[in-house]
Amino acid sequence: MALMWNVSVAIRRYLRMYMPTSIAIDLLRTRRGLKWAMPAALVFVLAYLYAASFATSLIAHGGPGWLNVLILLFIWNGMKLAAMGLWSPVLRLRSRRESARSVASV
Repeated sequence: MALMWNVSVAIRRYLRMYMPTSIAIDLLRTRRGLKWAMPAALVFVLAYLYAASFATSLIAHGGPGWLNVLILLFIWNGMKLAAMGLWSPVLRLRSRRESARSVASV
């Protein structure tokens, strides 16, 4: 059980540090990035869905079957960014409230 736990932690750490959408989400969760989270999420979600649609049409016209893995990856990344776009207004309000609270306490 401990081995599975350690392997899963190592995989998660690798994915958080080197995968482009994870890096983008980490940047969008910063105080400066929250302003751009919703527009960026909208653009990237549309781009990922278009890429999934394009790969699907390639498969339908005789493309290789391994493109199905890319389709799953495109859809997963699109859903991840869509969730960030929906959650960003809540995070932005929370950060504004915390900054107003810290200014009021000084």
